[in-house]
Amino acid sequence: METIKGTVEHIVFRNNNNGYTVAHFDIDGNLVTVVGNFDELNHGEYLKLTGYWTEHKNYGDQFSMETYAMEIPTSTEGITRYLASGIIPGIGEKTAKAIVKHFGEETLDILDNHPDRLSEIKGIGKKTLEGIKEVYHEQREIRQIMIQIQDYGISAAWAMKLYKTYQSETISVLLNNPYQMIDDIRGIGFKIADQIANQLGFEPNSPSRILAGINYALGACYNRGNTFMTETELIQTSSRILGVDEDEITSQLGELILFGKIIQEEVSDQRVYYPRNLYEAEDNAALIMARISQGEYKIPDVNIAKKIKAYEKDMDITLDNKQSEAIAAAMENGVIVITGGPGTGKTTIINGIVRIFKDLGFKTVLSAPTGRAAKRITETTGHEAKTIHRLLEYEYSENDDFPSFSKDEANPLEVDAIIVDESSMIDILLMNSLLMAIQPGTRLILVGDADQLPSVGPGNVLKDIIESGAVKVVSLERIYRQSEESMISVNAYEINQGNMPDINNDSDFLFLNKNDGDKLLRDILKIVTENLPLAKGFDSFQDIQVISPMKNGKVGVISLNRELQAVLNPPNPGRAQREFGTVIYREGDKVMQIKNNYRLKWEDTTSYEQGEGIYNGDIGILEEIDEGQKTFSILFNDGKRVDYDFDQMDEITHAYAMTVHKSQGSEFPVVVMPIVGGPPLFLNRKLLYTAVTRAKKMLVLMGNQYVFRQMIKSAESQERQTAYRERIISYINHPML
Repeated sequence: METIKGTVEHIVFRNNNNGYTVAHFDIDGNLVTVVGNFDELNHGEYLKLTGYWTEHKNYGDQFSMETYAMEIPTSTEGITRYLASGIIPGIGEKTAKAIVKHFGEETLDILDNHPDRLSEIKGIGKKTLEGIKEVYHEQREIRQIMIQIQDYGISAAWAMKLYKTYQSETISVLLNNPYQMIDDIRGIGFKIADQIANQLGFEPNSPSRILAGINYALGACYNRGNTFMTETELIQTSSRILGVDEDEITSQLGELILFGKIIQEEVSDQRVYYPRNLYEAEDNAALIMARISQGEYKIPDVNIAKKIKAYEKDMDITLDNKQSEAIAAAMENGVIVITGGPGTGKTTIINGIVRIFKDLGFKTVLSAPTGRAAKRITETTGHEAKTIHRLLEYEYSENDDFPSFSKDEANPLEVDAIIVDESSMIDILLMNSLLMAIQPGTRLILVGDADQLPSVGPGNVLKDIIESGAVKVVSLERIYRQSEESMISVNAYEINQGNMPDINNDSDFLFLNKNDGDKLLRDILKIVTENLPLAKGFDSFQDIQVISPMKNGKVGVISLNRELQAVLNPPNPGRAQREFGTVIYREGDKVMQIKNNYRLKWEDTTSYEQGEGIYNGDIGILEEIDEGQKTFSILFNDGKRVDYDFDQMDEITHAYAMTVHKSQGSEFPVVVMPIVGGPPLFLNRKLLYTAVTRAKKMLVLMGNQYVFRQMIKSAESQERQTAYRERIISYINHPML
């Protein structure tokens, strides 16, 4: 590792999301290219950089920065470059040289303690002097605090974040309670605050550390899909994280409750603890669900059976009793759940509801939790569907991390009915936001497959609503959609019932027994790139989607994406590529948007229509990488072309392979999925069923048949800890409702 010192001359490139920066530094009069992750970097700053020299094949020698710290230059040359950088308005290169020539190595002392002496320099008048004194005084405070912070062993990156938040109070906050940063500064979590506190000498059992550690432990709810933790679980987890006795955890819990940081409740005769926002979301969503489920929604003087018959006649179809029941129930209930697997007629029911409501003059909107699911319901019904976020009119926060909606109790949706498809994907926070925007009299029709994986976020919303018994539930079991020769829906049903499916490798449901783990990856590559395209005519890019239960491992998503890219889109002199972290993106890559971006502008390549909004899960081809403009473009499968800046590359990932969770809400002509051993949490019937139901024309499962059987036998993934069901029941029975 080497150390260099110099002044920031020019910032060539910066990714504001991860801090990756390319900058030119003046190092002893030489211009040097420095690359690395800077949390904050400003023209004119004088920094000490630690790292190593590398040689880039296109850009030559570069210094790869590992750590950096703010410093004050000491040599006359360094002081001159520092002042001449433009960091102080009124001092340019000529004036900087004159100042340093006059005061020499005492220049900074003069600026700090005797700034009026600058009037000795020709060209610095009274007005200019006052401007210099004001700016330099502000910078001196920043510089002194920054250097003092770094003396505590805190990096310049975090030092700048701290100063921007606390200004002159920075040192006081650090010395009194560094854990306050967790609440105040985006990007600082418990682990970073704990490292800083440790460097400052805070004791492991200090009350502020224990309080912050309990909050951190309770945050595991978000990752596990729970809305609360039991008291025993919270105390034991906190003790393990903090390395302190459980008694010390218990003694601090009361203070967190007293100040409303966490909520204590009794659920099923045991004491539990909620993060405040999850408690509020679960409780409020239960109250509203109870209200709208108990309202009177019957339509007088309307013969629903006659309306259904008219729909059947116009569409030349015959509905079975369950389908007719579902449509009628949507007319007569405030909330209804329509659940069923693939091919059971959910789309036919949605079309019937929309058609009859339209005849009645009712305004109906269709929605789904994700952009991809909304597009699919738009395509299958012919009616426009929006994401729930767009339906509720998502409003941008400063950093886009915390969604807020303009539609709420004060500004509800002006509609008569809301149909939400793929409702198993809704978490408790989003459900609460949706329910808050529903005005009295509006019907809510939740359509989905209750047997699929629950939402990625906390809660088990659809299951809890069904099990509450508060709403009308219509369960569809009869399979309509696929031909008699198709076994995908039939076998999906068998898997869901816990039965071993009928595997006939002459059908569209294939299981290839592959017990050699090392060979499995090669077999997957071959079937995607050769066997299926040659034997069945499927396109490796457009038709075949590889899905894996896990991210890591030989046949995890990360490995599969790397290997599939190597065979489907290998390096080519005619195709530009760009490194982003450990990933190489190349023109021609199959990629996926991984976050909702409602501001991205697109143009339809067929109609030339323009609009905004690209959604998490949208898949396309990386068309062009333009190093000169620092942009790249993606042509999405629906014909929308989007131009991105390089600093938005963290919004995409390769899509040759994806996790089962990422595949929710989508259907693909062909799905190929490895079946290998792994943690029981990832290998269960729900996950297998969800993956199987993504395939429309062909499913190819490859791997260990014993693991396949075990997944079918494993009826549940880890049971989620929620009380939404109990709260709905309680509010229905509450006399004040």
